[in-house]
Amino acid sequence: MSAILTVEGITKIYQSGSKNVQVLDAIDFSVDEGKTMAIVGPSGSGKTTLLGLCAGLDSVTQGQITLNRILLNRLSEDELAQVRNRYVGFVFQNFQLIPTLTALENVMVPLELRGVGKARLRSEELLKRVGLGDRMDHYPTQLSGGEQQRVAIARAFSNDPKILFADEPTGNLDDETGKSVEDLLFEINREKGTTLIIVTHDVELAKKTDQIIRLKGGRIVD
Repeated sequence: MSAILTVEGITKIYQSGSKNVQVLDAIDFSVDEGKTMAIVGPSGSGKTTLLGLCAGLDSVTQGQITLNRILLNRLSEDELAQVRNRYVGFVFQNFQLIPTLTALENVMVPLELRGVGKARLRSEELLKRVGLGDRMDHYPTQLSGGEQQRVAIARAFSNDPKILFADEPTGNLDDETGKSVEDLLFEINREKGTTLIIVTHDVELAKKTDQIIRLKGGRIVD
């Protein structure tokens, strides 16, 4: 089995006024295709920064990241956007749905941007799969937090990503709703054979993954 994501000696330094702030320090790991991984650690340990770098949302200061055999460091912003559109899915803590679009339209957006045929039919099937077949015409404000995250999951899988990044996907949900969303995320991930990387504070959620990386002070400690 080959690695879909390889992180080699990455360091991230931000400029804050006249100071340099080092957020990540010499991070190394790899994830094989179809596997699941959790990134855990206290607030401020660099988890979300690491996720953003792996997904090509930000650039490293040192080191290199290879995603689906593509070296991200050498790509322009437009090329990075193409890689994300083709290979990457995202689920965020705050759902990030477009408030003026219905659940169905939110799922259709990435498909239409890519010019995928039968975008409506495909989106309807995904919403049925996440248990929202009767809520397709509802707007985000008409949906509960759990329902909004289900829409976000349907959207994340709409482009059949090779790898899905989830940043605290249950962070805004109560325990019971969070558990059902977790189960759904892992179920669809298995069905699709996607690689799943989750940033989480939830130890029980992390234990469900194949490997766990623990960060502290921008370094891997476990």
